[in-house]
Amino acid sequence: MVSPINPTRPRCEKYNLAMANFDEYFLMKDLSKDLFNPLSGEDFVQMFDANYGSQETLQGYATKGTVKDIRGDFAMVDVGLKSEGRVPLKEFGASVPSVGDIIDVFVERYESREGTAVLSYAKARAEKAWKDLEKTVAEGVDPEGTIIDVVRGGFTVDINGVFAFMPSSQVDHKPIRDAKSLIGLKDKFRVLKMDALRTNAIVSRRAIQSDTIAAAQKEAMKNIELGAVVEGTVKNITDYGVFIDLGGIDGLLHVTDLSWKRVNHPRELVHVGEKIKVKVIQFDPETHRISLGAKQLEEDPWETASRAFNVGDTVSGKVSSLTDYGAFIDLGNNIEGLVHMSELSWTNKNIHPSKVLQNGQDINVVVLGIDQDKRRISLGYKQLQPNPWKQFAETHNVGDVITGPIKNTTEFGLFVALTPELDGMVHISDLSWNKLDEEELKKFVRGQEVTAKILDINPEKERVPLGIKQLTESAENNAVSIKKGAVVCGTVSEITPDELILALPGDARGVIRRTDLSREKSEQDTGKFNIGDSVEASVVSVEDNTVKLSIRALQVTLEKQAVKEFSNEADSGSVLGDILGAAIENSKK
Repeated sequence: MVSPINPTRPRCEKYNLAMANFDEYFLMKDLSKDLFNPLSGEDFVQMFDANYGSQETLQGYATKGTVKDIRGDFAMVDVGLKSEGRVPLKEFGASVPSVGDIIDVFVERYESREGTAVLSYAKARAEKAWKDLEKTVAEGVDPEGTIIDVVRGGFTVDINGVFAFMPSSQVDHKPIRDAKSLIGLKDKFRVLKMDALRTNAIVSRRAIQSDTIAAAQKEAMKNIELGAVVEGTVKNITDYGVFIDLGGIDGLLHVTDLSWKRVNHPRELVHVGEKIKVKVIQFDPETHRISLGAKQLEEDPWETASRAFNVGDTVSGKVSSLTDYGAFIDLGNNIEGLVHMSELSWTNKNIHPSKVLQNGQDINVVVLGIDQDKRRISLGYKQLQPNPWKQFAETHNVGDVITGPIKNTTEFGLFVALTPELDGMVHISDLSWNKLDEEELKKFVRGQEVTAKILDINPEKERVPLGIKQLTESAENNAVSIKKGAVVCGTVSEITPDELILALPGDARGVIRRTDLSREKSEQDTGKFNIGDSVEASVVSVEDNTVKLSIRALQVTLEKQAVKEFSNEADSGSVLGDILGAAIENSKK
C-alpha cells in the first residue's frame, strides 16, 4: 500500500522504528544495567515486539481524530497515539471545531520524545478532495468548481478543495476583456491533466462550452435549409450587418438585406437581444455559414415603382438623410429617391444639401429619371423654383451691353455678375484683339467694374458668354481680310529660338514656328533671320488677330506648280532641257 500524499514512498512495516518510540525506549531502560549487560539483536527485537509490535505508525497518512481540547492557537486531537496531536486553528478558517468533534486530519510528523504528532486539517481535506476528484474523472464526469483568483497566464479554480490551474486560453470560447470579472464564477470544468505526485491539475471551461455549442449547432442545423423562415435573437451589431443567434448557430443579416430602403446603420432598425424573423437566403452546410434576409419577407416595392412614378411627375416626400453629395427623399412604401446637390439650386452647383434642406422636412420634388435595374430614382428640387436663367433670357438679348463687377478670375477668363444670382464669363480670347496671353488677364482684378457685350444666352446650359474686345470693331475687320491659303509678306518684329513674329498689314500678328521655316531641317533655324527682314509665307490659319504662317507650306505649293507646268510643257513638245530649266528657275523664285 502506498501513501495518498506521496505514492512513491512505501508504507512503513511494523518494525520500522519511529524516532519517538526509539527515544522513549532508552529512557525506560536502566542504563547502568544495560551498559554492563548489553542486549543481543534477537533480544532487542523481542523487547520491541512486546512494547510496540501491535502499533502501526500513522506518519504521512490521513486519519480520523477526536478534538480533546482547544489550547491557544491549536486544537488538541486524539488520533490513537500515545499523546495527542496539534492542529493550527487557522487551518479551520471561520468554522473552528468544538471539543468532542470528530474530524479528518493528516499526520505530518512526530515531535519530542513523547511522540507528539503535528497534524494538518487542510492537508486531510486536500487528500480527500484529490481522491474525490480522481474518482469523478475516472467516471467521466466534469466536476464543478469556482474561479477564485487571477494568476499569471490564467486562473486558479477551486474544485471542492483541489486548487487547479486554468490557462487564459481555456476560460471561454470568446475573448474576455475583464479577467477579474470572472472571480467567483461557478461552473463546470473539464480536467485536462492530473499530476498525483505534485497533486496539481489543469482544467478547461472552454472545452465544456465547445461541447455545448457543438450539440446546439447540431440541433439547430436540423431546422436550417435554403428558403426557411426562422426566428433568432440579435447577438451582435456591426457597421456591415447583424449577427443573429439561431439557437446554437449564428447567421449574418447583411445591412443591405435589412430593408428595401437605404439603411445608414443597422442600429436604426434593430437592437441587441431583440427577437427577429429572418429568411435563409444562402447556406453552406460544410462551413456552417448562413446568410439571412429580413427584407425578403416583404414584397419588393421596386416591382411596382415603374408604375407608381413617371419621369416629369411632381411627387411629395420627406427628407430622410443628408449627405455631402445630395439628399435622400422618402417617397413612401420603402422607396427612396436622391436629389443630387447639382439639382438643389439653379445658381450654386456645389451647395451642401444642409444649406437648403433639413432632415424630416416635407418637400415636393420632380422625378428626373427611374433606373429599375439599379433601383434608383433621380429627383430634382430646383425644377420647382423659378429659373433665373430663363428669366434673364426673357429680359435680355444677344448684343446687349452690360456692366457689372468681376466676381472671380481664373486662368481662362473672368466671371462677371449679371444679376445678384447669375454670372457671365469673359473668355481670355475675348479680352483683346491684339493680345492673347496672361498679361492681358492680369489687368483685371476681382471687384473691378467692367463693361462687356452679351455674345450668347443659353438657358439650357446655364451659360451667358460675354466679350470685352467685341466692343471695338476695327481690329476685327483688319484680321478678317487675311484668308487661309493666301500668300502674305510681313516684316520680322521678334525672334525667339522656336518662332518668328511678323508684323502684317492691318496690325495683324503673324507667327512662323521653327519647323515651318523650311522643308530642309538644316534650314530650320530662326538665327538666320534679322529684325526687319521681309518674309513671304503661306497662311495656315487665322485665330482672331493672330495669323499662323509657314514658309515650308509655300515651298511645297511652288514645287507642285512647277511640276504641273513641267507636265504641260512636256505635252506641248518643248525641249526637255528648256522645261527643266524653267522648272528650276520657278522653284528658286
